[in-house]
Amino acid sequence: MDEDDLPRRRGDAAALLAKESLDSYSQDELGERIELLEAEIARVKAHRDKAGAHRLAAEALFGKAST
Repeated sequence: MDEDDLPRRRGDAAALLAKESLDSYSQDELGERIELLEAEIARVKAHRDKAGAHRLAAEALFGKAST
């Protein structure tokens, strides 16, 4: 089985990014990296908000599930 076929561990990419040395990056490269990370943060927040809205709609339709 290829490694791409295996499920990814959650948080793995963020953990790897946090460990990476930034010493070799130029000011421009750091700026580009920040823009990419901010775009990813926005994407994750949008997905979180969409999932939250979906859950609220399901709870409104079916009632809140017991936890």
